[in-house]
Amino acid sequence: MNTALEETIFSFSREAPPPPRERRRQARHLTILKVGTLMVDGGRELCLIRNISAGGLMAHVYSSLTPEKAIHVELKTNQAVAGRVSWVDGSNIGITFDAPIDVEEMLATQSVLENGWRTRLPRVEVDRLATLRVGARTHWVGTRDISQGGIKIESDQPLEAGAHVVLSLEKFRPVHGVVRWCQDGLAGIAFNQVIPFHELMGWLRDD
Repeated sequence: MNTALEETIFSFSREAPPPPRERRRQARHLTILKVGTLMVDGGRELCLIRNISAGGLMAHVYSSLTPEKAIHVELKTNQAVAGRVSWVDGSNIGITFDAPIDVEEMLATQSVLENGWRTRLPRVEVDRLATLRVGARTHWVGTRDISQGGIKIESDQPLEAGAHVVLSLEKFRPVHGVVRWCQDGLAGIAFNQVIPFHELMGWLRDD
C-alpha cells in the first residue's frame, strides 16, 4: 500500500492550479505539505497546501466550500492573501488570488523557520530538458521539479538508487548528485552541494 502524499509545489505561473485530475501524472515520494490557514466568514481553519503559484493555490481542506466563495489564505504569520474558490474536487479546492503574489519572495523565506530550524527546501515545478550522465552513458531526461537540494526527473532509462550522476541543465552549470529513488519512470536526485538560492532563482527566471 502506497501512503505517500504530495509535497507542496511552487510555480511562477500567474494561473491558479487546476484540479488534480487535469494535471500530468506525478508519482510522489515525500510527505511534506505546507500548512496554511483559511479565513472564511470570520472563522479560521487549517489546510494542507499542495500547490502554490503566483495566481493561486490548491489545498486539501476539512470543511465544505463552494465555488466563488470569498476567502483569505494566510501563507505566513499575519500575512493574508485575498481570493476566491475557483473549483472544488472532493476534499481539494482551487483558490484564485485577487492579485498575484511574489513567489520568489515566498521561496526565499521558506528555508528557515522563526525558531531557526531549517525546513525541507521548497520545490519549484519545472518542465525542461536536461542531459544525465551515469558513468560513461549520457541520455536526455525531462525535469519535473527542482529545489536547491535536488531534482525530480522523468527518464526512459532505468536508474539505480545510489548511482552517482551529473545533470546538465540548459543554460546552467553541470550539477553532481546521487540517485535517491526511481519508480515508474521518475527518479529523485539529491545534489552533492546545495545550489545557492539566487543562482537557482536566476536560472528559473530565465525561461
